[in-house]
Amino acid sequence: MSTPTAAAAPLTTQDAEALIEAARTAAEAAGVAAAVTVLDAGGHLLAFRRDDRAVLIAGETSTRKAYTALQLDAPTADLVDAVQPGGLFHTLPTALDRPLLFIAGGVPVHRDGRLIGAVGVGGGAPDQDHGFATTAVASLV
Repeated sequence: MSTPTAAAAPLTTQDAEALIEAARTAAEAAGVAAAVTVLDAGGHLLAFRRDDRAVLIAGETSTRKAYTALQLDAPTADLVDAVQPGGLFHTLPTALDRPLLFIAGGVPVHRDGRLIGAVGVGGGAPDQDHGFATTAVASLV
């Protein structure tokens, strides 16, 4: 007989705003104009912000990075090699009609060991975006 596990508290709009603020602050400190997207566990948009100076595509890339991190429950930085020729997910980006993007900057959000959402950052270099997203997730209490 299995023991029921307690459900983790879902990602709230207050959490999402805190993630946006932490990622934005980190990006601003680095001189990067970024877009930040926060999705809940179901892939629904909880919060979004694009700096006025960010390139327009940053909004789309931040959302796709968050969605990819959520769907695969892994930072997108860890998945970049998997879509290269010969990689485990080489055909995945074209096999699905989903907005997946295998560029660093998407990070899943866990609470009590459970996946509760994801954050995606676009606008900087991939390693910068990954750092901003990781900083945001680490700041979530």
